Amino acid sequence: MDAMKPFIRYTSSALICVMLAACASAQSAAQSAASDIPDILTFLRAMIGQSWIEIAAFGFGIANIVLLARRNIWNYPFGLIMVSLYAWIFYDAKLYSDMLLQPFFFVVQVLGWWWWLSKREAGGAVIVDRMAPIEIPIYAAIAGGGILAVGGLMSHYTDAALPYWDAATSVLSVIAQTLLARRKLENWIVWIVVDVMAIGIYSYKGLYPTAALYTIFLGVATIGFFVWRKAETDAKRLQTAAI
Repeated sequence: MDAMKPFIRYTSSALICVMLAACASAQSAAQSAASDIPDILTFLRAMIGQSWIEIAAFGFGIANIVLLARRNIWNYPFGLIMVSLYAWIFYDAKLYSDMLLQPFFFVVQVLGWWWWLSKREAGGAVIVDRMAPIEIPIYAAIAGGGILAVGGLMSHYTDAALPYWDAATSVLSVIAQTLLARRKLENWIVWIVVDVMAIGIYSYKGLYPTAALYTIFLGVATIGFFVWRKAETDAKRLQTAAI
């Protein structure tokens, strides 16, 4: 029963987030006569979502990333629901490249859940690992090649405004998710890069609510890095003391 408490607690938080966002959506119509409140609510609705499925995806996404930062294995149920919802959202919006990424994220999250099960501390938190030195140039080469390939295709076959920047966020997100499933500390560095790039891209496009959302993600990713690094340092210190 104790193992279920984090899941129950964060499920409640996600549902509360959904309910608050829904209330904000309803209030925007009721308070249209006020001068500032509708603008704020419009901004929040654009950041969180307009429909129930978008609001739910946002709530599960926030719960997912907070649990990830805390090294809690219960992040995965939230993550699986989130990517499933976003697959439908992107399909409905005809954003097919984003939609096609979601099955990949789903599979990697299932694998990550399985890998994390056998690599946990006594208290249940996942054990943090670092990339081997040889892995860094390999992943860097994969990232560079992937960005050039995807960016080239988007530039040639689509009307994307920022094909190579869009490609960079997509490719690096795939790499970050893979490193996260493998419990690598460096996943947070890649997520931080992705979030900074996304903030710049969405600000350039005038999508300020989305840029604000990625600012939240950036803050959580930064906290996640320091939390994971401390856990990894403490584990090494204990191992050294035991020798």
